[in-house]
Amino acid sequence: MDAPVYKDANMNLTLLLDLDDTLLDSEVDSFIPVYFKAFSDFLEDLVEPELLLPALMSGTKKMMVNNDPSRTLRQVFDAEFFPRLDISHETLQARIDQFYEVAFPSLSYLTAPRPEAIDLVEWALAQGVQLAVATNPLFPMAAIHHRMRWAGLPPEVIPFVVVSAYEEFHFSKPNPAYFAEVLGRMGWPDGPALMVGDDPERDLIGSHALGLSAYWIDTSDDAPPDGINPVGRGSIGDLRPWLEATDLSTLEPASPGPDALIALMLSAPAAISGMLKQAQGPDLTRRPASDEWSLTEIICHLRDTEAEVNLARLRMLLELDEPFIPARVTDAWAVERDYNSQDMVEALRDFTSLRMQSVELLRGLTDEWGRKARHAIFGPTDLQELVKFMVEHDKLHIRQIYATIGQVAG
Repeated sequence: MDAPVYKDANMNLTLLLDLDDTLLDSEVDSFIPVYFKAFSDFLEDLVEPELLLPALMSGTKKMMVNNDPSRTLRQVFDAEFFPRLDISHETLQARIDQFYEVAFPSLSYLTAPRPEAIDLVEWALAQGVQLAVATNPLFPMAAIHHRMRWAGLPPEVIPFVVVSAYEEFHFSKPNPAYFAEVLGRMGWPDGPALMVGDDPERDLIGSHALGLSAYWIDTSDDAPPDGINPVGRGSIGDLRPWLEATDLSTLEPASPGPDALIALMLSAPAAISGMLKQAQGPDLTRRPASDEWSLTEIICHLRDTEAEVNLARLRMLLELDEPFIPARVTDAWAVERDYNSQDMVEALRDFTSLRMQSVELLRGLTDEWGRKARHAIFGPTDLQELVKFMVEHDKLHIRQIYATIGQVAG
């Protein structure tokens, strides 16, 4: 496949594209048993299938329920999978890597490209649409890249902004934090966003919980899940004319409710952690301009804001009746506290831990989301609005991190 030439355009849209049965013709219920059999056969001289497959299933289940932004799905899987097997981690991992390199590609016969999906992607890129492969990140990147090639959308050619895989992602579908992590890894683009997928539970329910619009890849007469109303429905080939006929402003994400706010809070340290893997060494303390912050300064700012502003406000509002919340000026801290001399990895770890404390304060609340307060700048407010301010602050700095990485690390 020759590399297409894409033109600049102004369609302010972000598409999150599922892979299986959306971009790729692949029946998951048929694929998975063959994949498991090939996996166990390739490793049978090291591990008996009777031990391997239960360990694989157990590790996968742990990934599916992970809600910890400090651990990637790979870390979650490895902690469950390898201790169940009487073989060294290094030896088994080397063979697993070999499986995805030499054996997994042989499963391509179970799938087929969808030419209309290729046409859609090339058209969208020509219009300036931001694209992510929003596949459930329960596979290694090597496997996902193979499946993208099977779809006729090789990662070496097609400039997807993000491809979700278990090495770098922390949440899986249908957790709304997964969809927030995808958008965060894309630098939280402004404007309309649309999830495109075939699975009612994983694609529709999960994205709906975050307030995203969804286009359902489905040509049957089946009803969508209760309470879920996809904004569009049809084949992947129907999506382009639907987009061209749609007022894209109607695809702006909805204002988040309490559950979506918690998902957004969890996603921030996860998305930041994934983005920062693109920057190393001197990049971390390099300022794009003399009046801008380095990556280390941004992370230290987020850590101290969480500790001294966000957590303090949440506790105040939950403990006191209609408290007065003073404004805090935090920008000067970068110089006063010499952020650029601090350890960014440690600062990110501390920010993640502090953010989990904030989340724990909010989990399980019901009527408390309406607790009132008076803010020095915003005036009368309540808990839900204050948490919205927190996630908007996250988005602001995620965009800043995304732009900074592009400037200092290319």
